[in-house]
Amino acid sequence: MGWNALEYWGKDARRLERFTSESPNDVWSVQVGGQLAVARLGTRSDADLAWETGLLLHLDRNGMTVPVPIPAMDGRLFVDGLVVMQYLEGGPPETKGDWRRVADALRQLHRLTQDWPQRPGWQSSTDLLQVDRGTRIDLTAMPPEGVARCRAAWARLVGRQTCVVHGDANPRNILMTANRVALIDWDESHVDVPDLDLELPHNAADLDADAWDIAEQASAAWQAAVCWKDEYAVKRLAQVRAI
Repeated sequence: MGWNALEYWGKDARRLERFTSESPNDVWSVQVGGQLAVARLGTRSDADLAWETGLLLHLDRNGMTVPVPIPAMDGRLFVDGLVVMQYLEGGPPETKGDWRRVADALRQLHRLTQDWPQRPGWQSSTDLLQVDRGTRIDLTAMPPEGVARCRAAWARLVGRQTCVVHGDANPRNILMTANRVALIDWDESHVDVPDLDLELPHNAADLDADAWDIAEQASAAWQAAVCWKDEYAVKRLAQVRAI
């Protein structure tokens, strides 16, 4: 059905402008019910979209600023891979103080989602100590020596509390105003160890030296694996220490 599914949000629903993004999804600003919104069309399964939209509603109910799904006229939160969400304004974090506010928002996410079920089809970093594949990750495609280094970094996370991590808290996915921090683009969110979200500029999460080293190494290993084999992934793998 593709973009024809937008008609489920009303006969006047229409696309306005395409967003330029590194996301594999097709993302547009749209008009729905006379209001500006954002629509995303992708190939995620219904189970995956149910997990994501359910998470966003939970976070919104508990005071976080996220792109809340807008139901279709029949009440569905997604139709044939299409999700329509609240439009949010703001700019990226720039100062150390901004990033401290981002760290606070991420820690709120982590508190609100302890014992959350895993996203369908995903594996956590510590799961990947035992298995080779999970959604976008295929460790068999990486050099064996690189896999060993990544697993050594993730082994330091074993036994820690898990929760939902955003998974991609870079400046493009953060919209700030004077009053709030919004986290957008939840494509990489899944259940994992919160350290993966806390390798932030200026050490904004205020980690001690050991905690920073664990977070930096685990995050570099994760980004190398999930993005393999583009230029960024090769750069991140180079940051993971040899065993």
